[in-house]
Amino acid sequence: MSLEALKNLENRFESICSREVAALDRVNAALMAGAYEYFLGNGFVWVETPMLTRVTGSCENVDTLYSVQHFGTQAYLPQTGQLYLEAKIPLHDKVWTVMTSSRAEPCTDHRHLNQFSLVEFERRGDFSVLLPTIEGVVKSMVSSAVKKCGDELNSFNSSAKECLKGGFARMTYEKAVGKLGLEWGDDFKHEHELALVNEAGRPLFITHYPQEIKFFNMRLNREDDRVVNSADLIMPFSGESAGSAEREDDYDVLVKRLKQSRMFSILSQRGVSINEFNDYLNLVRNHRLLHCGAGIGFNRVSQSVLGLESIRQATNYPVTAQSLY
Repeated sequence: MSLEALKNLENRFESICSREVAALDRVNAALMAGAYEYFLGNGFVWVETPMLTRVTGSCENVDTLYSVQHFGTQAYLPQTGQLYLEAKIPLHDKVWTVMTSSRAEPCTDHRHLNQFSLVEFERRGDFSVLLPTIEGVVKSMVSSAVKKCGDELNSFNSSAKECLKGGFARMTYEKAVGKLGLEWGDDFKHEHELALVNEAGRPLFITHYPQEIKFFNMRLNREDDRVVNSADLIMPFSGESAGSAEREDDYDVLVKRLKQSRMFSILSQRGVSINEFNDYLNLVRNHRLLHCGAGIGFNRVSQSVLGLESIRQATNYPVTAQSLY
């Protein structure tokens, strides 16, 4: 199958009814069905999350929030439903959702979209259940695509076999930077991620990142407070496809990390008070329990499974800084 129709990024409507896009749709439908099947079969409760939020709808980089006015009140398009899902953990041990993540990033490369589907879950438990849950979701997605769309996958440079053979590999951040010749605190570029996952020959979890480069509510490791109990899932072709962590359950540590975060420093300069986070902070103080969660970029999973060179090829209507599809 020719992929020229998927490479038409200037005017998507010119190719939206092509057989290539039809094949993409069927694979994506199967991938999403696999996510549903996993969550419904493993006791997760679906909950909705808001599409207009306070700054609590951001994840790390407040510079990429889309700002809107909501009847005279400052509001934002959310990047994540994470904090809103966490609020449900005292009622339900396991929750999940699919939301549209909006990020005002100026990038127009093959890795970034300004809007994309994010599959998110939160669950009671620690790091020992976090990674198996992510792996279970992704494998269910890929297995669904293999089962329902074998012919379509054969038409692409699919990485489905790599995703399904054995367990996902694991490597600490410290080992990864040593292997790549980087310095402690460096963030990985796409070429670094692909080098590591290609060497592993299967999807790879990179774990225990430095606390300074991760979100304020990722739980500090109690034996090594240089790092947080976090993990990114690296997949073939697409690279980082999921971010995850235990959530900090110590109120005093949480407040301290928020106040010391780069995010809050930027917000403070803009006149945003810590009171914007009171609902979440009070939730942690009043309902202390250890839980964890993840956000899985649906389009990056799709890009990986299909073996596509660009995330925009895995997306029906790719919204980028360059164009509104």
